[in-house]
Order: sequence, then structure tokens, then C-alpha cells
Amino acid sequence: GRGGGGMRGGTRVAVIPHRHEGVFIAKGKEDALATRNLVPGESVYGEKRISVDGEDGNKVEYRVWNPFRSKLAAAIVGGVDQIYIKPGIRVLYLGAASGTTVSHVADIVGPEGLVYAVEFSHRSGRDLINVAKKRTNVIPIIEDARHPHKYRMLVGMVDVVFADVAQPDQARIVAINAHNFLKNGGHFMISIKANCIDSTAEPTAVFAGEVQKLRSEKLKPQEQLTLEPYERDHAVVVGIYRPPQKKQ
Repeated sequence: GRGGGGMRGGTRVAVIPHRHEGVFIAKGKEDALATRNLVPGESVYGEKRISVDGEDGNKVEYRVWNPFRSKLAAAIVGGVDQIYIKPGIRVLYLGAASGTTVSHVADIVGPEGLVYAVEFSHRSGRDLINVAKKRTNVIPIIEDARHPHKYRMLVGMVDVVFADVAQPDQARIVAINAHNFLKNGGHFMISIKANCIDSTAEPTAVFAGEVQKLRSEKLKPQEQLTLEPYERDHAVVVGIYRPPQKKQ
């Protein structure tokens, strides 16, 4: 394909919707996860692009999403039940790094959605800002996620908080951001790297401890999933924030 667009020469690739809305599967020799490219004709980090004839005869372009480069993709391939990230919603993404996964989240939420992408490192932040130049639904915020008051004027209420901050106090970081920006009944997804929290403890014990911390902040876990074989000793926890009270 032109400009690294195709997957291996002239093979026909069918793209079918994944059960998570806004996510797709490219059926080729090997199946690949993909998102519909919000900026057709351009890759973000050298990923392959796939062009398919759409219903109306126009070409639709998808970007391959590699689970070895994205914890969210790893969770999806690993069979996570819900990601809650879907077209039209607002996401607060903590630990956006260079914007690799952020670019795919922007593809999923689409032009009607928004991704507030928080990253503390100025070096990664430069790449993130470049992603946001093309994807106007990404709002890059180069700040420390420990201090949400510094960006409260930029961020509205969100439907989902996604966190990949790899900090020992990340449960607290997620909680303080949820209290500021996550709507009641909204959802969270947090990637936990065991040795980053306690390198001496068993990963299962670390994950259990983090889940307890989340519960104490009204972040109610619904699902936990390890990211093997894509990441070692990582888990993703998905849940709901301040679920509506059941009527007696």
C-alpha cells in the first residue's frame, strides 16, 4: 500500500466491528486490532494503515493497534468485558506519554468526543502536542496529575478516567482526579504495574491492595484482568465511580 498503508502487499483485508463500539478487527493472515483513522493518510507512530472501500464507495482508513505498544489494546485483546470508551464520550487520560494510545482513543471517541490528555514529562508532551495538532478532539495538558487544580479550568466533567501513570501513589492520583472531574456513575480504567508500587511483594497481593485503595475512594472495581503476554506483572482494573444508590 502507498505510504506503508497496506498490510502485506495485495492481500484483501476485511475490517469488521469489534464488540466494543468504535474498535475494529482487520481480518487478514493474522487478525489485528484497529481504529478508524480520524486523520486519513497519516500514521501517528509508524503504525500500519489499512484502506477499505466503504458502503458509499469512498475509502475508509483504519490504523492497526498493537497490544504490545498499548495497555488498552492489550486489555481488549485479552478479552476485557467493558472499556466504556466509545464514540461521543469524554475521557480524562492520565499518563498520556507520547500519545500513542491517546491517538487510538481519539479515533474511538470520534469528532463528537473529547480526550483530555495529561502528561507531566515535557519530552513526551512535545509528541503529545503534535498528536493534538492533527486530532482536534485531543486536549493536551502538560501538568502533574497529582495536582488537578492546575488544570481544572481546562477540563470539564468526563464519562471515563483512564490512567496509566505508573506511580506508587497512582490509586490516590486516580481518586483525586475522579473527585474533580468524573461524573457520578462514570467509569474508570487503571493500569497497575506491580513492581512500581512494591517491588518486594507478589503482584497478586499488590493488585489486591490497590483495589482496596480504590474502593475506599468510592471507585468500585467491577473487573480485573492481567495483561499477559503483552505486559509482565501488569493488571487492568475497570469499574464504576459512585454508582447510583439502589432504591429500597
